Amino acid sequence: MSVPILYTLRQCPYAIRARLSLTLAELDFEQRDIDLRQKPAEMLDISQKGTVPLLVLENGDYIDESLEIMIWALNKNDPHNLLLSHSPHFFPEMLNLIARNDHKYISALDHYKADARYHNPEVPIYRKLCESFLTDIENRLSNHQYLMTDTLSLADYAILPFIRQFSHIERQWFRQADYPNIKHWLKNLYQDPIFSKAMIKYPLWDNSRSTVVNKYNDLTMTD
Repeated sequence: MSVPILYTLRQCPYAIRARLSLTLAELDFEQRDIDLRQKPAEMLDISQKGTVPLLVLENGDYIDESLEIMIWALNKNDPHNLLLSHSPHFFPEMLNLIARNDHKYISALDHYKADARYHNPEVPIYRKLCESFLTDIENRLSNHQYLMTDTLSLADYAILPFIRQFSHIERQWFRQADYPNIKHWLKNLYQDPIFSKAMIKYPLWDNSRSTVVNKYNDLTMTD
């Protein structure tokens, strides 16, 4: 194996994290977009967990947690200083903020998404629970351009996919919601070519088809 292999799902926020971090770290990797209803045997042979993202390293080791993939990638190469290494106290602060996102907020987000899909009456309850986290994000962005400082960090890219998901659940409601700083933050990140590159849509992978080799300066299909 010449480059790491990433098993991924285009719209999964955890998988978006992984693709963003590998792209931000300017690392070459092979991207395999899958259907979770038909998981490839090659993927299940590596990890019975069967979830995405799954990053298989050149030596055969693997990482199956999105935040761990992000940290691994940025420890390999962090050209944009997303770990804010000049101020080490920021790293535990970022991890604390991401932990709040990954635990309490995502739990409420999952309920909100499911209830909105089935038009359950509990939609406003879980939306309000999500908003307690969004209010903190909005306040942070009133103090500086990004979540930690006036420069981008690991926290921005780790949390972005889940704020994006919230904004898509009730699009009309979100457009009217009073979150000007979050909307500006989202717009800035969406306009970054890094995000566009991470969200390119590819055919589903199987071992009889071409694979996608993502390179920092080029994206090519290999026969």
